[in-house]
Amino acid sequence: MARMGRRYWLGVGVLAFAAALTQYLVWLNRDRTNAQTFAGPPRSDYTLTDFTLDALDAQGRRTFQVSGPALARRGDGDGSIYVTAPHYLLIDGDGKAWHGRSDTAWVDREGELMQLQGAVELQRAADGDSAPLQIRSRDLSVWPRQRRLASDAQVTISEPGSILSGTGMRGDLDAKTLELLADVHARWQPARSPKPR
Repeated sequence: MARMGRRYWLGVGVLAFAAALTQYLVWLNRDRTNAQTFAGPPRSDYTLTDFTLDALDAQGRRTFQVSGPALARRGDGDGSIYVTAPHYLLIDGDGKAWHGRSDTAWVDREGELMQLQGAVELQRAADGDSAPLQIRSRDLSVWPRQRRLASDAQVTISEPGSILSGTGMRGDLDAKTLELLADVHARWQPARSPKPR
């Protein structure tokens, strides 16, 4: 009987050890995904509504201005900003203003790159030296401090007397050059003569 009792307790001990070992192995191989992981758009350090933001270069000169109904600054050390329905102002090398708008915009932390997303319109008003000019495109990249812009999408450049369209564009606002890269079409509209009286 004593021998049977020892076997019984030895069997119980072995089963208890096996159960404890199985539990330990399950614990080691568990899914370690953090239950607090945030899924969705990036969290913001702060948000602004009905705002105007000026970006300055190292000499304190304004390189661009952006305003709109909503801005969100991304946290987690990223520091980039997202803007809804922005209106913006770029300054070329001669200090002339280019006004624009797009559906949304993203600006990197340093203010070196602006990604204008959706329908984009950028225009320069006429002044004594130059005629008014308008650029229409989608998804335009702008480097405001270097005063460069680029798009891989369809672009239309309009000024009095001509409309140019093509796919892809590179521009340098300091050098006053806009280059359409492919599939370029031009339409010339002669200036209207004054109506006889």
